[in-house]
Amino acid sequence: QVQLVESGGGLAQAGGSLRLACVVSGRSFGLLDMGWFRQAPGKERAFVAAINWSGGSQYYADSVKGRFTISRDNAKNTVYLQMDVLSPEDTAVYYCAGRNFGGVYSAVNSYGYWGQGTQVTVSS
Repeated sequence: QVQLVESGGGLAQAGGSLRLACVVSGRSFGLLDMGWFRQAPGKERAFVAAINWSGGSQYYADSVKGRFTISRDNAKNTVYLQMDVLSPEDTAVYYCAGRNFGGVYSAVNSYGYWGQGTQVTVSS
């Protein structure tokens, strides 16, 4: 059974930074493409960033490009999301997701493994 556990959420001020981490167990992490999604109250879950299995390719939503950075450490079975220059619009529950291969990186239904989510709140 694959388990994804996020950490690092919390409260930040506008312009500040947070770093999310997601530890994966129960599956060969190095075979998984990984993504981060977020869901604000009353909105659908939305793509934030993704990284391929090797870490050689990264993909970002336009709304976070230049502010957020996704990375992975395959030796630690962990994927990270460094979030800088945060704004109140970034407030959401952030979810870590994993997939074996195939499909569109930004599509929710391309991912078969999900974490429980971590709350990020940005105050103005």
